[in-house]
Amino acid sequence: MPTKIEKDSVTGQMTTGHVWDGLQELNRPLPKWWVYIFYATIAWALVWFVLYPSWPGPTGYYHGVLGYSQRTAVDQDVAAVLKQRAGYMDRIKALSFDDIRKDPQLQAIALTAGRITFANNCQPCHGAGGGGNPGYPALAAGSWLWGGKLDDIQQTITFGIRGGLDDARQSQMPKFGVEGILKPAEIEQVADYVMSLYGKNTDNTAAGQKLFADNCATCHGDRGEGNREVGAPRLAGRVHLKGDSREAVVSQITTPQMGVMPNWNTRFDSAMIKSLALYVHSLGGGE
Repeated sequence: MPTKIEKDSVTGQMTTGHVWDGLQELNRPLPKWWVYIFYATIAWALVWFVLYPSWPGPTGYYHGVLGYSQRTAVDQDVAAVLKQRAGYMDRIKALSFDDIRKDPQLQAIALTAGRITFANNCQPCHGAGGGGNPGYPALAAGSWLWGGKLDDIQQTITFGIRGGLDDARQSQMPKFGVEGILKPAEIEQVADYVMSLYGKNTDNTAAGQKLFADNCATCHGDRGEGNREVGAPRLAGRVHLKGDSREAVVSQITTPQMGVMPNWNTRFDSAMIKSLALYVHSLGGGE
């Protein structure tokens, strides 16, 4: 409740006349230096408000007296970095993989560019560090469908897989169940044999082995060793693109799921594709 302004008997300070629960508010104004600084910040803000982009309008925004644009500044910074990097990327484009790897500095630049490009474009499918995901190859595992040499990786990145280009990697697996090539009981028998190739104990694999030899060995090899010429996966191993459960094996034989990888030659130049190939090769599975 308001009361009269008077001097406080304890502190000797004048009061404001405001009282709450018997407590009087002392009149303690801000120091003058603080007030002057506060006013200075307001004046400084007004100056920036006029010099730089500040308030929106119905047809755009106020660009400021200086005409500064953060987007333009970023574009200029990016252009400067690209100009600085252009010389190295031109060398990467012109040199062979062997020559790039003989130059430690150039190889380090290529690996850095490849790592960043991989993280921005490839990691969502192939996983961090090339660890793979269900349906997407594990690039660090060394189980290559089309080959793990640098030239092989470059070819795959450049033209993709089953993406429609003439130079794209192409492979198809018959729909043994849907097309009636194998009966359901025969698919189960083949699955038994494939599971044995996976290193899992199964019974009665003799019939499945015969069916496998007649229908699958042409692509996957007599012992499931795979065939890179046609992109047929290696079955006799621990790395499996579609999973290693019996249900996954039966499903893939009955109605195979064939993935598609985009071609990257329309997004990246040859220097960046080389850098990406070098990085993928370095993940641990390269040959």
